[in-house]
Amino acid sequence: MTTHEIYIKRCIEIAKNGLGTTRPNPMVGCVIVVDNKIISEGFTSAYGGNHAEVNAITAVKDTSVLKQATLYVTLEPCSHYGKTPPCSDLIIKHGIPQVVIGCIDDNKQVAGKGVKKLMEAGVNVTVGVLEKECKHLHRRFFTFHNEKRPYIILKWAQTPDGFIAPLSKPHKAPVWITNTYSRQLVHKWRAEEHAILVGTNTVLEDNPSLTVRDYTGKHPIRIVIDKTNKLPKNATIFNDDAETIMIDKNTIDFNNPVASQICNVLFKNNITSVIVEGGAKTLQTFIDENLWDEARVFTGNICFKNGIKGPNFYGISPMKKNIEHDILNIYTND
Repeated sequence: MTTHEIYIKRCIEIAKNGLGTTRPNPMVGCVIVVDNKIISEGFTSAYGGNHAEVNAITAVKDTSVLKQATLYVTLEPCSHYGKTPPCSDLIIKHGIPQVVIGCIDDNKQVAGKGVKKLMEAGVNVTVGVLEKECKHLHRRFFTFHNEKRPYIILKWAQTPDGFIAPLSKPHKAPVWITNTYSRQLVHKWRAEEHAILVGTNTVLEDNPSLTVRDYTGKHPIRIVIDKTNKLPKNATIFNDDAETIMIDKNTIDFNNPVASQICNVLFKNNITSVIVEGGAKTLQTFIDENLWDEARVFTGNICFKNGIKGPNFYGISPMKKNIEHDILNIYTND
């Protein structure tokens, strides 16, 4: 691993501190190096706050050393005014002579303009260090801007014989297939993503809250499909714990492909990522339209004699993890 790669790798590590708080901005990591020593680090603040470069630069007590520094950053510094001034201007102001960038920002407001501004000011710019890893870090941001839809994560739990729910149950509540550790992980995921989506039957059968309870973080926006507006008004998803957006016949045309229309609605609402948690029909809709980026599939050790089968799914390159007695496979749609 080269020196540049070592420091960009550190940028990627610290960038993840902003997961779930920076949206719709990307979570960026930045380190500043002088004489092969990191003198400052920064990651993107919650939306409306400072960008990673600003946090790293302002953490340097003696700014005169910046004239001998190299600034490393996962994503091209911005060159436009948004909630905050351009980061490229601040880099130039402090006379930082060298900038190493993981990947270019595909956002049309930046898209190479930050690099151009830096180079025109005499800054030595290197681009494309650990580019694949940096693009993966910023996958939500890039999907939203390039595909004009949120980054989509499918999630379900199934029994060893492939059932995701029993055919009947005594109460309108979830029947847990996974253990408490897996369920806590799911709540962590909820805190990391912008929204969570379920279909009508999931609400009718489970009456879920779709919030973060077993982890610390912001509740995702709840997206609920209700074609005929038959969900009871006292359903938990209508409480004040989190925002809820309804997808009904006034929102989309159910006679045409549904998943793509839902993506359009979410894009218009500036939702950058969504977890699709069920049920089977809703998950299958996204799979059939090939509108998914990750699938996170738990297999527990609880068995049903019969039940509702999980989605008909063919994933690519699963990453397998053991969570006590549960198995988690994470698939990516390449």
